[in-house]
Amino acid sequence: MARIEPNATELTDPFWDATRERRYLVQWCGACGQPIFYPREVCPRCLVADALEWRESNGTGTVYAVSVQHRPANPTMADRVPYVVALVEVDAGGGHGQTVRVMSNVINCDPESILVGDAVSLTWEELSDGRNLPQFEPRA
Repeated sequence: MARIEPNATELTDPFWDATRERRYLVQWCGACGQPIFYPREVCPRCLVADALEWRESNGTGTVYAVSVQHRPANPTMADRVPYVVALVEVDAGGGHGQTVRVMSNVINCDPESILVGDAVSLTWEELSDGRNLPQFEPRA
């Protein structure tokens, strides 16, 4: 069974279009200077809507929270157990050390070896429509 693939919307199209080139974008508010995740129509901090923009991130991060799944939450993940679900604090790409927290998988490793505080970097899983799903792997 194939992975369930995320839906793109008009709001998230810039993010998903960038993944076709394996670029990781984070939404930012130009009015208050804060990174935003998940994508929104209005900045949740200052409530300005017309100053939202996308900036590229280098995709480096740190595991903030981690869980190893031994039972698939969805049948499409059955052949992947055990797998890591992690909350990753990702460099937001603004150049000032700001981060966003993103729920993702950590792959290409022993699932039991991933710990809070581990350094990770972006990797990609190809989707059927040419997009790529951002995931993370341990940084050497």
